[in-house]
Amino acid sequence: MLLALAHRDFSRAVWTPRGVGAVAYLVVGGSWIGYTSYIWLLGHVPTSKVSTYAYVNPVVAVFLGWLVLKEPVDKFILSGSSIVVASVILVTSAKVHAKAVAEELPTVEAVGD
Repeated sequence: MLLALAHRDFSRAVWTPRGVGAVAYLVVGGSWIGYTSYIWLLGHVPTSKVSTYAYVNPVVAVFLGWLVLKEPVDKFILSGSSIVVASVILVTSAKVHAKAVAEELPTVEAVGD
């Protein structure tokens, strides 16, 4: 849309209700909700667990493609997805031990000129 606006050439841009709905879904679901949730999780959950979203997203996308667009899912996709899900389960179920923090360093006063 920005390129069409910059070139003032809207003849190639076709806006259907389905296309506008898809863009709205990506903006609201993918950006606002997804990013806000990610930032909140970074403050409340260990980073190793938050980072597992990057592994789960492709699995979800593959199965949404199968469910919505009737894309084929073969034994390789199923086995790969199983490995990813099992790995994420192992990471998220692992006990996180807090490292002992070194004693606080003494404060140093600034030296004037």
